[in-house]
Amino acid sequence: MQAYILGIDIGTGSTKAVAISLTGEALGTVSAHYLISSPQPGYSEQDPELIWNAFVKCLSDVTAKLGSPQAVSLSSAMHSIIPVNDVGVALYPMITWADARSENIAQALRTTPKGASLYHHCGTAIHPMSPLNKLLWLKVNETNVFESAGKFISIKEYIWFRLFEVFEIDYSIASATGMFDIVARNWSSEALELIGIPAIKLSQPVNTTYYRTHVKNDVVALTAINAQTPFVIGASDGACANLGSHTTGEGIAALTIGTSGAVRITHSKPVYNFEAMVFNYLLDEQTFVCGGAVNNGGIALNWLLKNFLKKENPVGADYDALFNEIATVPAGSEGLLFLPYLYGERAPLWDTKTSGTFFNIKPVHTRSHFLRAGLEGICFALNNVLKTLEDASGEIHQVNISGGFTGSVVWTQTLADITGKKLAVLQSEDSSAMGAVYLAAKVLYPHGYEQLTRVEHQEIIEPDKNNHKVYSRMFPVFKKLYTDLKDTMHLMDSWE
Repeated sequence: MQAYILGIDIGTGSTKAVAISLTGEALGTVSAHYLISSPQPGYSEQDPELIWNAFVKCLSDVTAKLGSPQAVSLSSAMHSIIPVNDVGVALYPMITWADARSENIAQALRTTPKGASLYHHCGTAIHPMSPLNKLLWLKVNETNVFESAGKFISIKEYIWFRLFEVFEIDYSIASATGMFDIVARNWSSEALELIGIPAIKLSQPVNTTYYRTHVKNDVVALTAINAQTPFVIGASDGACANLGSHTTGEGIAALTIGTSGAVRITHSKPVYNFEAMVFNYLLDEQTFVCGGAVNNGGIALNWLLKNFLKKENPVGADYDALFNEIATVPAGSEGLLFLPYLYGERAPLWDTKTSGTFFNIKPVHTRSHFLRAGLEGICFALNNVLKTLEDASGEIHQVNISGGFTGSVVWTQTLADITGKKLAVLQSEDSSAMGAVYLAAKVLYPHGYEQLTRVEHQEIIEPDKNNHKVYSRMFPVFKKLYTDLKDTMHLMDSWE
């Protein structure tokens, strides 16, 4: 069988595994899905055991077809937290990045000098998504769980412990906790003092190219993987996506859209903007991934499908119908604007009390206009992050895009027209899983790294100049609309 590296991305809604030969050929992809629960408004929880089972299924499905890989490398969603006992058993459901229960704690901390200092040293936005604020919430509201926990870990650490029975965390996931000094590369005494825990309650930080062999016997039995196979701990999904989409040079940004969305650049040092809370996460010891994430990506598009097209569980044909209808409306939706903040917003607003808003509705506007305005609103929000990054770091001339949305000509062209940037699709595989593959190759197969990461083909989407003129007039209105409506949004939020 052909030698390959397996990249596994442990995502919010699914785990996905991509098998890549040592020469860069895609050999296969598998995925396994799981649910998110919301027992109370603002809560977002998952059972880590379900995610472990999905991970095992992906690993075993690939090995059954292709044999044992040369290496396995991990990518993972950020900002999760799981209180566990000393032997890795979860004492509480995993709290995901989308959980907003610590909103009041985060809001109060953000307005203090302590909050500004923590942002500067730890690089993570002072926001409910941050494990720092999740732990502060647990300390007050789930005191017994907080005090009895042997460790506080992320989903990747949970998987890693099930593989090797050690608590270790890569620099990248650690840098997204709000508790890790991103320059000194160790746990922040300032953050730990605020929470009231010692460093021993957290895992041992290691570089993103760190690897182990001798996976546990029960994993070998479940997956038929060779026990000597190196497992590379890897990085976060965002950092891996930059690497996997070949976005590591100056003037290039990576933009991904899944359930949420993000815009990121790589830099040799952190890029700070406290007002917009530009994040600074580590890819490796020398490289920072800087950017901002939005809450309303594909999840907002699915809201349009559900409420305008009555598609509860959309399939490919439903998305095709949506984009075909959007294509019948001219750029700018004849003045109709949509703020896509259905699920609050992260960068650059950092406001969980925002709401979705259609504005400037006129008799000319039909269902098709609302659908196009919805898509444009998602793209305007991402452009807001892109412009914030440009202001902080310098001009961006190309945006490398990845995610399922790259299969839609209408969506990618709309994004190009709104940003005014050249968009590039460099590979069709999952960019986060690919980034994990590249990290493994870098440390284990450096002699073949250049060939493995060579770009054989890229699709370029150029912006339409006339459409960009339309959107350039609308974008300042889009930004001002949030400012004008912010107080009213917050007032309405208090009614719920």
